[in-house]
Order: sequence, then C-alpha cells, then structure tokens
Amino acid sequence: MTQQHAEPVATTAEDAGAGSRPPAGRGWLDRYFHISERGSTVAREVRGGLTTFMAMAYILLLNPLILGGKDVDGNMLGQAGLITATAFAAALTTLLMGFIGKVPLALAAGLSVSGVLASQVAPQMTWGQAMAMCVAYGVIIMLLVVTGLREMIMNAIPLPLKHGITMGIGLFIALIGFYKAGFVHQGKTTPVSLGPAGELQGWPVLIFGVTLLLIFMLQARRVPGAILIGIVVGTVVAIVVNSVANVSAKAWSAGPPELHGSAVSSPDFSLFGEVEFGGWGDVGAMTVGMIVFTLVLAGFFDAMATIIGVGTQANLADKQGRMPGLSKALFIDGAGGAIGGVAGGSGQTVFVESATGVGEGARTGLASVVTGLFFAACLFFTPLTAIVPAEVASAALVVIGGMMMMQAQHVDWSDSAVAIPVFLTVVLMPFTYTITTGVAAGVISYVAIKAAQGKWREPGAFMWVLSLIFVVYFALHPIEEWLGVK
Repeated sequence: MTQQHAEPVATTAEDAGAGSRPPAGRGWLDRYFHISERGSTVAREVRGGLTTFMAMAYILLLNPLILGGKDVDGNMLGQAGLITATAFAAALTTLLMGFIGKVPLALAAGLSVSGVLASQVAPQMTWGQAMAMCVAYGVIIMLLVVTGLREMIMNAIPLPLKHGITMGIGLFIALIGFYKAGFVHQGKTTPVSLGPAGELQGWPVLIFGVTLLLIFMLQARRVPGAILIGIVVGTVVAIVVNSVANVSAKAWSAGPPELHGSAVSSPDFSLFGEVEFGGWGDVGAMTVGMIVFTLVLAGFFDAMATIIGVGTQANLADKQGRMPGLSKALFIDGAGGAIGGVAGGSGQTVFVESATGVGEGARTGLASVVTGLFFAACLFFTPLTAIVPAEVASAALVVIGGMMMMQAQHVDWSDSAVAIPVFLTVVLMPFTYTITTGVAAGVISYVAIKAAQGKWREPGAFMWVLSLIFVVYFALHPIEEWLGVK
C-alpha cells in the first residue's frame, strides 16, 4: 500500500493544504474525521448519513426476500434471522468504513452477491456452505488489496466490460423483482409470460406496479430517499387494500402485510456463525472455484466502480478516477464479504446509494458512522420491517436494476469490438439466470474479437488467462465426461 493511499482523503487541493494548518479550536470529532479540512460541518455529515440510510434501508427487506429460498437440502433461512443478520452486518461494516476508511461510503448486503447465492450456490450447497463462500471471497479480496494485485485487475478488465457487468447484474436483479412480484411468470407455451396466463392477476401485483411507478416518479423529482418513501407508501396502500378488499392470505407471495405481536423485539442472531467449510465433494472443486470467482467479480468490481463514482461526486477523486484512501475502502469492502458470511446475511459491499448522502453534503466518515448507527437501531425493529409485503419490496429491485442500466451511456455502441462483448455480458445474465455466464461470454468474446482484428496483444495476458478459464467453464461437462469424473 502506497503512502498516497494511506493518507486521509482531501476534497480539494485547498482542503489538502488546510491539513497542515488546521483551524484553531476544532473539536476531536472535527480533527478525527477531517470535517473542516473537507469543507463540511457536523450537521451536514449527520444529515448526509441519515439521507444515505433512508436511501438504502430497503435492503433490510430485499435481502431476506432474495435469500428466502431453499438450499440443496430443502432448508430455508428464517426471515427474522435474515433481517437481523442484514442489519448487523450493514451496521458493523459501515461503522468500520466510517471510523477507519473515513469516507462517506455505506455498506450492506450486495444484491448481486445475494443473487448469486440464491440462484447458483444454494441449489448446490447448504446455506452454511453458501455463507462460507462469502467468507472465502471476502478473504480473497482482502488479499488482493494487501498484495497490490487489485491494481493489476483494475487495469486488466476493460472499462466497457465493467460497465457491462454492472448493467447485466442490473437486468438480473430487475428480473428477480418482476418474478417475485408475480408480474412475470413462467409461461405455459412460452418461456415467460405476463402474469400466470398472459395477464396480471390479484391486488398484490397491482400494488407492485403502483409502488414501482411511485418510486420512479419520486426519483424523477430527485426526492431524497425515494426508494424508502415508495416502500413505505406502498406498504400503507397494501395494508389498506388487504383490509378493505379482504384479500386472501395466499394471494401475497410472502404473507399479508400484518404486524404479528409487538413492533419491537430482541434481535434474532440464530444465523450468526452458521458457516460450514468443506463437504463440497458432490459439487466439485471446479464448481466451487467458479462460484468463489463469480462472487469476487460480483463484489469486487461493483464496489470498485461505486467507490470511485461516489468519490468523484464528493470531489474525493482526481480526473483519472484515482482516490486517496481507495485501498482502505476496498479492504473494508473485502472484509464485508467475510463479515456478512459469518453473520449469515450475505457479503457486504459499498452501496451506490451513498451518493445520496454525498448529495446532501457528506464528505467524511462521520456520515457513515451515522448511517451505521441507524442500521444498528434497526436490530430491535425486526417485526416492523416484516410488515412490508414482498410485492412492494420487489419494486425496489426493479428500480435498482434500472439505475444500474444507466451505465449504458458510457459504452461506445458504434465499436463492435466493445458493443458485442458488452451485449453478451448484459443479456446472458438474466437470460441464463446466472451472472457467471454473462461475465464469461463477455470476456471470451472480447478477447476473440480483438484477436480477429489482429490486436491480440491489446487484451493483455490477464484477459487471455481469464478467457481460457471461462472456456473451461463452458466446456466443464464434456471435460468431466472425458476425464471420467462423472
């Protein structure tokens, strides 16, 4: 780690210079977080931290929704335990980012990571083994940061493919949202259909549509916390409709919007420490390796882009996207993978919603501390958050997917060497319901097209090695048959 990365982040050159002559009379809070040096105030940091929490509190609802399925043995994770694990891991990692990273970046369960766990890992392993995958990928990211290999990886993956990965994950998440809301179904004569029979059925899916439109309208008006406001309003509408229209409990995919018992309860830490290493004989070493690699891709590159993007918005990065203190932020993000796995709530990653707090003026780690404290308070309000129906929470998945698709503006679609790999990366993630497939197709096609153009040196050695690994991934079954493994 270079000295540049170890130094505190400055907002501008003037702020950096102010560090040598700090204003007189500053309190310890100001001195520790460099609040004055970055042109901020305590009140602005608190407001920014609260805004960030409001913008990303939906994760307390969506993460349990995504991870609510069965594992290979048919076991399911309890909703109360999932909400507690999600809140605890988000609180701890965000507090670490605030106190150590000292930047306005908040962390919580990564939707892309949770999507991989639910769709690719759990059908092959137990939930304990799936959480062990999170610990493994978190440790790998920390090692990449410590050894400096992250620099090589950051430079090796072409920027258009990074945008493609983000967009593909966005479509993947949106598909999950549409499906869980009942808007999209597996068709009888087609692969998918609108509703179960070509038309929408029931009040819950209608409430999903209303919630989705409301959030989009609030975002268009640039209302802070638009997602959370939409979820709250959608939940209120769902409660009223459920009561007035006497909707059947079976119509709601995860139960009706009702409060069972008190709104306040003790945290449910039943999932904490339920990590199972080993026992992967039936899965195979190659499959385990590809799962870990997929989680590294889903967590590492998304976090890297988010950190640089939010840092740029906060004037913490230069024109080349280089941000002092980036190594610390990436290390904590990697630690979030391990922390989330141990807590039982999926790997933690930096959230792009941190930009909402920055928009409110947050410039230091104090804002992250505020956000983390709000997540910690949510540990005691699990029954209250459980009122939100899955159909309402699913609307936020679609919204986040749409936000991630905005990366398309950075892709040169007139260049086939870029457009084709990005296209394959984006569409194959939702079409195959796996993130790995999209990444693999993008990498292989990028290298192949460059080679066909006579530019075989341009991708670099790392991309060539990566493409060969992915070729093996696609040919895994015939290779195993040839070797007599299966």
